[in-house]
Amino acid sequence: MTPQSAPVSTNEFRCAQCGGVLHPDEGQVFLACPYCGSAVYLDKSKVVFHWSLSPTVNPDEAAANLRRWMAGNQTVKDLDRKSKVVSTIFQYFPLWYVKERDRQTGKEKIFIEPAAAISISEIKALDIPAGNLEKYDSALDAQAVAPTVPFPAMMEWLAPRGVNPDEVAEAALVHLPVYIFKYEFAGKTYTAMVEGSSGKVFANIFPAKAEAPYYLVAIVSTAGFLCISSFPVIGYFMESGTGIGPGLGLLACVVAGALFAVPVFALAAFVSAKV
Repeated sequence: MTPQSAPVSTNEFRCAQCGGVLHPDEGQVFLACPYCGSAVYLDKSKVVFHWSLSPTVNPDEAAANLRRWMAGNQTVKDLDRKSKVVSTIFQYFPLWYVKERDRQTGKEKIFIEPAAAISISEIKALDIPAGNLEKYDSALDAQAVAPTVPFPAMMEWLAPRGVNPDEVAEAALVHLPVYIFKYEFAGKTYTAMVEGSSGKVFANIFPAKAEAPYYLVAIVSTAGFLCISSFPVIGYFMESGTGIGPGLGLLACVVAGALFAVPVFALAAFVSAKV
């Protein structure tokens, strides 16, 4: 089969000998035409496959994953209890999947880019196992978001990241099952996405923990312990005139450090409980 000059989003390719429609599996390079028996080589660097992932997370599990994420260390305290989910949408979202292979080292890199507009850019960090890819079924069309980002435009996005079109080993349009949650907190609406095949949660903007109280605790504790640690040095220089030596200074350092640690830990516990 003559390699196609421009990428085509499809799983159907025609035999160059008889024109029969071929349906290659993921990773398949050599095919035998079922109509005429011709041997076919598929140049994947010139073809864009169309795959999908099957959801393994049901709506209840997706909601539970969202709540666990809300209760995590990144978000404001009690977000899981104080927020209210106002809508949930299940859909198949399109992503561009590009596999680049270095010709010298043979190492492969995977690049993910959204194939439609989305506010959650973290989705580009998603790991899509190639072994889980399935042929896209047109029965999914009703729940699938149509791609709006052309393949050439996506390749232009990858150019600043050093992706060479000549080293693209495989490209695909992958429809990913996702749950889009909108929730309200403190009078504002936020969006989070739960990936339907792994259960991972992605969100760009969310009610995050306030950092200032933690910085305050760090500054107070650092300054206090630095002052206390200077006691042995002060005792050394005061030894000749006052009789206070490094030994007494060290003892004062230990006692003062133990006493100072109590309010510091109390302050840290208070901030952790309230923020």
